[in-house]
Amino acid sequence: MAKKKDKKNKINDLADSNAHILGAGEVVNQRITETLEVNYMPYAMSVILSRAIPEIDGFKPSHRKLLYTMYKMGLLTSTRTKSANIVGRTMQLNPHGDQAIYDTMVRLSRGYEALLHPYVDSKGNFGKSYSRDMQWAASRYTEAKLDSIATELFRDIDKDTVDFVDNYDNTMKEPTLLPVTFPSILVNANSGIAVGMASSICSFNLKEVCETTIELIKNPEHLVTDTLKAPDFIGGGKILYDFDDINKIYKTGRGGIKVRAKYAYDKASNCIDITEIPPTTTAEAIIDKVIERAKAGVIKEVSDIRDETDKSGLKITIDLKRGVDAEKLMQKLYKITTLEDTFSCNFNVLIGGTPQVLGVKSLLNEWIAFRTECVRRRTYFNYTKSKEKLHLLRGLSKILLDIDKAVKIVRETQEEAEVVPNLMIGFGIDEIQAEYVAEIKLRHLNKEYILKRLADIEKLEKEIADMEDILNNKNRVKKIIISELNDVIKKYSKERKSEIIYASEIEELEIEEEIPDYPVTLFFSQAGYFKKITPQSLRMSGEQKLKDGDSIKDVVEATNAKELLFFTDKCQVYKAKVSDFDDTKASLLGEYIPTRLQMDDGENIVNMTVIDDYSGYMLFFFENGKVAKLEMNVYETKTNRRKLVKAYSGRSPVASINYIKEDCEFTLESSAGRFLILNTGSIAPKTTKDTIGVGVMSLKKGQKLFKVKPYDEGEFKKPQRYRTKNLPALGAFLAPDDIQGEQLSL
Repeated sequence: MAKKKDKKNKINDLADSNAHILGAGEVVNQRITETLEVNYMPYAMSVILSRAIPEIDGFKPSHRKLLYTMYKMGLLTSTRTKSANIVGRTMQLNPHGDQAIYDTMVRLSRGYEALLHPYVDSKGNFGKSYSRDMQWAASRYTEAKLDSIATELFRDIDKDTVDFVDNYDNTMKEPTLLPVTFPSILVNANSGIAVGMASSICSFNLKEVCETTIELIKNPEHLVTDTLKAPDFIGGGKILYDFDDINKIYKTGRGGIKVRAKYAYDKASNCIDITEIPPTTTAEAIIDKVIERAKAGVIKEVSDIRDETDKSGLKITIDLKRGVDAEKLMQKLYKITTLEDTFSCNFNVLIGGTPQVLGVKSLLNEWIAFRTECVRRRTYFNYTKSKEKLHLLRGLSKILLDIDKAVKIVRETQEEAEVVPNLMIGFGIDEIQAEYVAEIKLRHLNKEYILKRLADIEKLEKEIADMEDILNNKNRVKKIIISELNDVIKKYSKERKSEIIYASEIEELEIEEEIPDYPVTLFFSQAGYFKKITPQSLRMSGEQKLKDGDSIKDVVEATNAKELLFFTDKCQVYKAKVSDFDDTKASLLGEYIPTRLQMDDGENIVNMTVIDDYSGYMLFFFENGKVAKLEMNVYETKTNRRKLVKAYSGRSPVASINYIKEDCEFTLESSAGRFLILNTGSIAPKTTKDTIGVGVMSLKKGQKLFKVKPYDEGEFKKPQRYRTKNLPALGAFLAPDDIQGEQLSL
């Protein structure tokens, strides 16, 4: 009871405290627009500016904070340390959890193999970018330091080359950008998803990027495609080079690059070894897709597939069945798996705090402007320091004239605070120079030391003049940047990993899904149920099972490779393949077509047509006496569309739908009892599906065409009676002989 009272008292105390908070406990109605502006927009801007989009130095804030922390830890020159130490220290700059920081570090590492030029030299299990299941070890087990190329990220960072700001708790300073000496934004791949925008930058070869930058500095009109051939991915692969696609990416910063896996065929083992895959997929995803397609019967040439990746690198092995052409199989796999995939480019970069999608040339020009400012700031920093040093040495030169006098002034000065003023008066120097002279050690009061310092004056004057020339001459700055880029090429350039093949030279293999072909009998009922039964099963079965009140409408002997067209009473046609349906038995109801083909509510099938190909004609006989003759290829589609609207005219109810391979004769019967034999060759075919047709049978008011069937030779004693040269025609009543035959037939 005492515990309950204490709890109740605490709740009352909390309520009392909330009573003193303005607005506490009140339900406030807020407009959605105000919510977006006040609550959501700041979050969106934070994600865009401080998390997901890289800046011109090629880094997101999380990357920059991690690398700068490692630099301040001395990991550029020292031995590796535990990753957990690095993660812990980085939390002073990065207000995120240790796991998020470690994930960032893993992606920058050499072991993960996600970057062409990794910035972190790692030791231990850092996982692999090409594997979905190969996870990295915990930070307490792995070790890391900065890679040698990271020297180019921090060169002269202590010479005011970039701005510094306070960290999140105002206890430290951190750089807003890193003064990179090469365009790292294009050298290493980078991607991120912000709010309402994203960034995806592919990697390029370091040497090609630097050479392109040099050419752009020399000639702003330089054609980028001349020196920067195509992207280069750490995983290698084959880039399908299409000039138009590459040019679009280089100009707009958007587009796609097709990348194929690289493989080798081992004839002795009759297997394919895949050693390089596109950067957008993983080994497990490829294996899963191949297994899935093999189970579906699409791939029948593969007997086994396994992951043989080891310390030497990626390796997916595909065992082939006897007699399989490895090259043709790979062409097929490129089509239906991610062994060929597209890297989508979206060069969205923060420029001066504003996200911009830039082409390669524009991006390099922005980097040149950024690097130019870094060089100018570094030069001005050195210039200021040299000027200060020169000023001190000039004061020292005046002391050289009479060292004994300087010693005498110091010795005869009664108070220490008066030493500097007395030196200023005695030699005509300012306070800064006097302080410098006063701090000279007794051991340095010799002629040799002072002469050496004076020799530096001439050297400093030349350096200052040179730096003034750099600050006033843009061409000098350009030469410095070019020289630095050439040094980067000499130290860090590597051969291309991704091979370039021209898309125009690749023979596209038309892959047709192999469908087993065997005889079947198709049953279609009035209610819309469909069955596919093999001859063997049909011989052993009894009566067809149907729903109460249903009956068989069509029975067609066909093969499993044929196609089906289902025409409905809403002037639509649904396409399917006989192979899409499983073999069944007479004792089963079969598949309900409206549900299987996802037909509209209340839609009924009026005709099922079985075809080999899209040759021949479709005939639509309407109750108003008109006939539409359509070329069959109007229903053929390049894509796998299952539904076509306006399959035929809805101006008049349809009396009969028939498919013919070639022209033939039909018997038409009207509700007035007249008969007409129509040769379809007298009707011109149309290509517009919903054509109203041409009149063939003249009908009086209240009459309609209600029965159509193929004409059978010998059906009428005098068939000429029912044929006509001109259309439309009334047709003829049955002759007495034909009436007798009709009655007998009934």
